Amino acid sequence: MKSKSLTWSIISLGFPMIVGQLGIVFQSFADTMMVGQYGTMELSASGFVNNMFNMVIFFMLGISYSTIPIVGALFGRRDYVGTARSLRESLLVNITCGFVVALLLLLLYVNLDRLGQPEELLPLIRPYLLTQIASLPFLAAFNSMKQFSDALGRTRTPMWILLTSNVLNVVLNYLLIYGKCGLPEMGLLGAGVATFLARTFLPLAMSVILLSRSYQPFVRPASNASAKNVTRLGVVHLLSVGFPIAIQLCLEASAFNITALFMGWLGAIPLAAHQVMGTVSTLCFQILYGVGGAASILVSQYRGQNDLVMVQRTVKTAYIIGLCCAGCMTTLIVLAFRPLVSLFTTSDEVVAVLLTMLPCFVVYQFGDCTQILFANVLRGLEAVKRMMLHAFIAYIVVSIPLSYVFAFVLGWGSAGVWWGFPFGLSTAGLLFWLEYRRSGYANR
Repeated sequence: MKSKSLTWSIISLGFPMIVGQLGIVFQSFADTMMVGQYGTMELSASGFVNNMFNMVIFFMLGISYSTIPIVGALFGRRDYVGTARSLRESLLVNITCGFVVALLLLLLYVNLDRLGQPEELLPLIRPYLLTQIASLPFLAAFNSMKQFSDALGRTRTPMWILLTSNVLNVVLNYLLIYGKCGLPEMGLLGAGVATFLARTFLPLAMSVILLSRSYQPFVRPASNASAKNVTRLGVVHLLSVGFPIAIQLCLEASAFNITALFMGWLGAIPLAAHQVMGTVSTLCFQILYGVGGAASILVSQYRGQNDLVMVQRTVKTAYIIGLCCAGCMTTLIVLAFRPLVSLFTTSDEVVAVLLTMLPCFVVYQFGDCTQILFANVLRGLEAVKRMMLHAFIAYIVVSIPLSYVFAFVLGWGSAGVWWGFPFGLSTAGLLFWLEYRRSGYANR
């Protein structure tokens, strides 16, 4: 494959993944704005539940990500009986995971009054939390089917379904939160019901697509009976790949969650600045993650073909594309920083804090690009077991302690909290790159 063709393959695979993820970010913005306009109490209650669910969502995503390298390798060597069987095994693993997580959260639900939340928020939190819990098995099923489609190189189909779900969620929010078109005014519960219905739509729509003629060779290969048999070995394989990925994602997310706690110690203004900068960085992250996701798909397919040369070329090309994207995005954000942050805040005090955090954001883009790209490469190679240790070192041993030292021991304040990120992300990138070198695929 020529370099231009490989570059186009990465872009064409990655772009729909980027659009789908940005759609989720947009939906989150819309949810927050619509609930916030309804009431401050409702906004506080939804913030508590959504922050609690972030780690749950990351864990379930991590479990589902094991589908890509396994199905991608089977697809690469044209083992369509294997892809069909792996889809069934992936659905079993992910839906079971969704139910288990939901049951654990129900235990949390019955003990809400012990979590120290304001009494006046509990009547709002309880029904909203139940709708979120009820949606988890549906979300888990969609995650499984989405990763299956992505592994086949068909990333546009999940993108359109995600975007349709996002629009559905926003429309239902408007109708159910405010009680429009003759529907009851449900407030925060309406937002929860809207999310539940939108998440229910996801696997239903994806099932229709997977049962269509274009997917038949990979889902029902010539009515081969063995493709319908779920195997214990296949289930264990999915869990052995998915669990380390889930832990790695949770450790990365924990670094950002704990730094939010540090910002809260510094005051309301730094915490507000942290929220704004976190939103801006999320936009960059999603774009880089699309490039990394495309690399993971291609690496798994070439690994299945035992084409080690193309594995190496894919990694190098994707890394160059990622660095170019990071450089372009960083330049645009720096040049348009004030107009950009004015979309989120009109406070001069918050803007002043944001300006002190901007150099940290610029510096950590290289490390973030490196860790995203090579984390996805390792997933494509199924070389994930040591990623948990690397993530623990980078985020728990390096990033969080340095953020504390810079902010409170050295007295750098808000900027100090964010200066921990370049060190943590760069450490993760270096360790993941070394693990890629250690896997042997870089040197064969």
